[in-house]
This record gives sequence, structure tokens and C-alpha cells, in this order.
Amino acid sequence: MWKIGIVGAGYWSEKHIKAWKFIKDAQITGICDRHDAVLNDKSDRFNIPEKLRYSDVATMLEEADLDVLDIITPPDTHLELVKLAAAAGKHIMCQKPFASSVTEAEEMVRIAEEAGIRLMVTENWRWLEPFQLIKKLLMENTVGKMNTIRYIHTDYYSPRFSLEQKLPQPFFRDMPHLLFFEMGVHWFDTWRFLFGEPERLYAEISKISAYTHGEDSGMVMLGYKDYVGLMDMSWATRRELSEPFPKHVLPNHKEQLIIEGDIATIKLYIGGKMSIIDNTGVEKVYAERTELDYEDSHRKLQTHFIECLNTGAEFQTSGSDNIKTLRLVFDTYDSAANHKVKLYKG
Repeated sequence: MWKIGIVGAGYWSEKHIKAWKFIKDAQITGICDRHDAVLNDKSDRFNIPEKLRYSDVATMLEEADLDVLDIITPPDTHLELVKLAAAAGKHIMCQKPFASSVTEAEEMVRIAEEAGIRLMVTENWRWLEPFQLIKKLLMENTVGKMNTIRYIHTDYYSPRFSLEQKLPQPFFRDMPHLLFFEMGVHWFDTWRFLFGEPERLYAEISKISAYTHGEDSGMVMLGYKDYVGLMDMSWATRRELSEPFPKHVLPNHKEQLIIEGDIATIKLYIGGKMSIIDNTGVEKVYAERTELDYEDSHRKLQTHFIECLNTGAEFQTSGSDNIKTLRLVFDTYDSAANHKVKLYKG
């Protein structure tokens, strides 16, 4: 039984908590948040006893019976928390974005390696149902030799960030880097999972909302030796709206992915349907509906984490692997600022 300590009881922590409670080989034995109201509300909702609640992570690491620290806090806190966990000999699962810079990420990886503890980044997007199915199809060579990839994300989210609105993550308003830092780590990790490492990157980004400091829209070209891909990502598009907004401002992520090859095309529709179109023009439905089920993705991700601890296998999203994802994120900003193509070794 792996004993889990959680630090950070905010908005997204319930996905982690539900997943830990689902996994038979894991048990929550500590939870920490510096805000008592947040700590107690989340603990009460999930029946975590008062004796397991802490307001100071150092105290929890010293007093609680833990094997793992699950870090669910903002990226500017991660380095210090990794230092504390590593010094205490605890394995680490660290929420994305992993770090505020590549240098910081490299330091955390080094600290974990020197302490002899395991470190995985909580990257759940690749575990979402449609991307797992697409990976299976690609492994089966369904499209043949790839030609083009189009990955499209739409939402009308950031233009509704006015101050009178209560947001689940209000700090989004003030982030200097927003869309491609907060969500880009998901997209680039999933892209790498499906298509491997690009050889070239070129980006253009823009800020549309009056209520954010950071960008909320952009396009990124990713080049390979024999094929090319486009990310068209926006939190500020009405493109897929079809009904009035709900009262509360919440994300409503819609994703499309079209992979063209010389044998066939894989097409993920915005409603979740997935189909395969062959060279005769026949479209065959592969899945009538797939879901962006975040809770299910966390169950799969955290199960993978525990399985790797049990077997010693490499994490899919180890800290060292996530450095490659972060480099694409920060190169997106550099490319957009300087209007230059970023080149990588093939």
C-alpha cells in the first residue's frame, strides 16, 4: 500500500483525491493546505480525518506516514516543495505546469535523481479517451505515412473573465503567460505522445480578452522531415458556440484532431465522434462518441504512477521527459516574440 500525502487542496485537487480513492494500492494519509477553510472543506467532502490535515507541508512530511507527495500547487512553488519532499525521501507526483523555466525543471530533476526518489509530472491530457484511441490507431499504422496534422482547441472562456465573475482559477487573469503555459503543456505533451519530437517550431500568439494579461489565442506550426502539423488553439473564439452560456464561468474545452496519411485520415470531431476515411472516400465510424473525461484520465494516470512504483518501470511523463514539453512551451513564446523558427536536431 502506497501512502499518499497531498499538498494543495484547491480547485483541481478533487480529481486527484477521487483517483487515489479509486486505486486499491494507494491510501491518502495526509493532506495540506495553508488556507484552513480550503483544507477543511475539501477534507470534509472526502472524509479525510482531522488528524491527517496539515497547514504546513514540512510538518506533514515530518509527522505523517507518507511514501509519496502529490504536489497540486502553482508552478512557482514546485521547486521548494520538490526540495522538501526529496530531502524527506518521498516520491513525487507534481502537477503541471512542472516549472516556470526549463532551468528550474532541470534542477528539480537533478534534485530527485540525487535523492534517489521517483518524480513524475501530472500530465493527464494524453490519458484522455480520444488520444488513447488515436495512439492505438497510429500504432496500428492506420493512416500510413503521415502528411498533415491539424489539432484545434476552442473555447469562449477568457473574454468572460470580468471582475464581477467568480472564476474557478482567478489567477488566470494575471498570468503573464496564459494559454500556452497553462494549456500548452497538455497539448505539447499529447502531441509528443502521438507524433514524436518535432524538428521545427514557429508560433504566432495574441491576446484577445480585455480581462487577461497573457495570451489567449495562437497558432503553432510543428515541422517534421516528411510531414507538418498545425496547432490552432483559442480560449477566445465563438467558432463552436451553439447555445447560451451557463450562469457560472467554467471552461468548456472542445477539441478536434485530423490526421492525414497516404492510406487514410483519422478524424476526431468536436462532439467526440471518431472516424476513419479511406482512399475510396468511405468514412467509417470508429467510435460514436469519446469523452474528455478528466476524472477517468486521472484514474489512468495515477494508476500508471503506482504501477511504475511497483515495477520500477519508467514513467511516461517523468520529470526529465517533461523538460522536452516545457522547451516547446517556452520556445512558442520566444518564436512568437522574435518571429523566428526554432530548430531542433532530427
